[in-house]
Parts: sequence; C-alpha cells; structure tokens
Amino acid sequence: MTSEITTPVELQKMDPVFGQLSFDNHEQIVFCHDKDTGLKAIIGIHNTVMGPALGGTRMWKYSNEWEALNDVLRLSRGMTYKSAITGLNLGGGKAVIIGDSKLDKTPEMITKFGEFVNSLSGKYITAEDVGTTTEDMDRINLVTNHVTGISVEKGGSGNPSPVTAYGVYMGMKAAAKYQFGSDNLDGKKVLVQGTGHVGETLISYLRKEGAEVFVSDIHQDKMENMVAKYGAKIFTGADLYSADVDIYSPCALGATINDDTVYKINAKVIAGAANNQLAVEAVHGKILRERGIAYAPDFLINAGGIINVYGEIVKYQEGEAIRRTENIYNTTLEIFNFADVNNMTTQQAAMQIAENRIEQRRKENATK
Repeated sequence: MTSEITTPVELQKMDPVFGQLSFDNHEQIVFCHDKDTGLKAIIGIHNTVMGPALGGTRMWKYSNEWEALNDVLRLSRGMTYKSAITGLNLGGGKAVIIGDSKLDKTPEMITKFGEFVNSLSGKYITAEDVGTTTEDMDRINLVTNHVTGISVEKGGSGNPSPVTAYGVYMGMKAAAKYQFGSDNLDGKKVLVQGTGHVGETLISYLRKEGAEVFVSDIHQDKMENMVAKYGAKIFTGADLYSADVDIYSPCALGATINDDTVYKINAKVIAGAANNQLAVEAVHGKILRERGIAYAPDFLINAGGIINVYGEIVKYQEGEAIRRTENIYNTTLEIFNFADVNNMTTQQAAMQIAENRIEQRRKENATK
C-alpha cells in the first residue's frame, strides 16, 4: 500500500484563493468570464469598512492565472491602505484582465467587463490602470455608473496619471528632506525605472527642479523620448539596482525590492509610483531600514490618482484634488517620524496608522 504526500504547492492549488499567501481576509473575489469576448478577469474586494472599494483595472499578459490572482489580491489590499492613509472614505479593491492590452483588448471585452462591475451594485468602483485608458472608462460608463476616471468631456476628471506623478514628487521631496536635510532636488541623481504616463510626468517635475535624471525602460523608444523631451539620460550601467544615484524611483511593476536586489541598492532614498515595491514587506522593509535607506511607502505617495478620481464621487474641484495630493508631503514626513519614534519600518508605520483609522470606523459602524 502506498500513500500520496501533498506538497505545499499542491495544497495551495487545492485552496486557490484562501490558500494564497497574498490573501488577507479579502471580503470578496469575483471571477469574470465571457466566452464570446474572450474576457477573463478577476475583481478583488479587500475591505469596504471605510466605503465602497475603489481601484483601477489592470490589463496584463500574466504568465498564468495564479500570477493574476496573486496580483489582484496584493493590489486590492494596497488600495485599502492607500485610501485610509490619505483620509478618503473608500475601501480597497482592484481588478485585473488577463491579456495583452495591445493585442487582445476589444471594445466588446471592455463593455462586458463593465457589465460585471455593474453586477456588484456599487460595492466595487473601477478606474484606469496599467493597460486601460480613459477611453475604456468612458466605454464602461455606458453600462455602469460605478466607474471613475472618465474623460473631462463626459464630466469626469480624466487621466489620473498627472496627479499620481505629483503625489510621488511630493513624497520624494519629503523623503529627501528626511534623509538629506533638504527637499531641494537640484543636482540630485534620480533613477526612474519605468517611463509610462506617471514616470514621464515625474521626470518632467524632476528636470524642472534641476535633478539629474537617469531612465530605464523595457522600451528603447520611450527612453529616447525622455532624452529628447526632458534631457534625461539613459541608464547604461551593468546593474540597475547598484547604480550610483541618490534616489531610486520604481515606476513600473512591483516587487523590484527583493532578495536579489535589496542589498545591491546604493540609493539613499526609494520613492516611486509602482505598487507593492517590497516583495516581502516585513523582510525587505526591515533590511532597508537597517541599511539606512529611506523608503517612502508606495501606497502613500502614489495616492494622487485615487485622490483625483475620488473628486468625481464627492464632487470637489480639481484644485482640491491638487491640495490634498500636495499634503502627501506632510503625511510622508509624519510616517518617517512615527517610524523612528516607534522603532519600526516606514511600511509598518503607514499600515498601522491606516489600520487604526479603519478600526475606528469599524467601531463607529458597529454602534449605528
């Protein structure tokens, strides 16, 4: 008689949602499939204590469905803390569509996805993200009101990327103030990894202030465009992470601070737009602190976008969105000080403050 031994990987696959390491008491995971349009999407609703779960829809060519599930779990969780730390009455959610946005996306697919969003009756509100556009949000808006980031012409706030970039810029200046004693970035060497909409706008802010900007991107033409438009320099070193720069700004995909890179980093400040920059928050956040590297928590400083689209819900003007985004500077400094006083990482400090606000709201809701 023989007995089979189930490996941890197999156990995880037997419990594909609750067994995921990224599952963090998520309230709801919705799998969306439509044969006719080829839609395969996952909506993750992490927490709605503070309000409806708002978060963008990312379309990406994931290598497999496990990768897509892990991404939506991590991203939706991050949105909960992003809204809470910035004082918004919103919960955390996110959606991913599996596919190449340049090859697979069709108007019919986006419309069908909008119908799935509508079926959740406002518990999840979508927005633009990597692989989706303002035009896509306008199309979704034809079948549901539970969408933000629609075009200005149709009464929305448009592409949130510029405001996201402004928030990252504010967070970067605050981190520089903490680390170097001054928030003046003139002459500072900054490596921007990823030159999409947010990365490009950030580069423009940095160059206007006089920073020496190095760029890295998987697309050569985008880097050359940054050189032509802003006078940036293409990073040509052998290893991106050991670059001799003052500030490293990850603005592409997450988890770039991991076991392979965390000890290579020479920059004294990390401040970027990418979500989930720490591959393992508890491990890599602690290493950065021990190495004296000032890490500005991503879910705090990249919150400008959600602040901007939140205005479509509560009906405040663009100027108010900019004012709130500018306050990311003050909040970032508060996080650094809180972390020092309590001998914890900045990631832990930001999460604790956010969790305290969520718990306070949970108690208030319980007494109503």
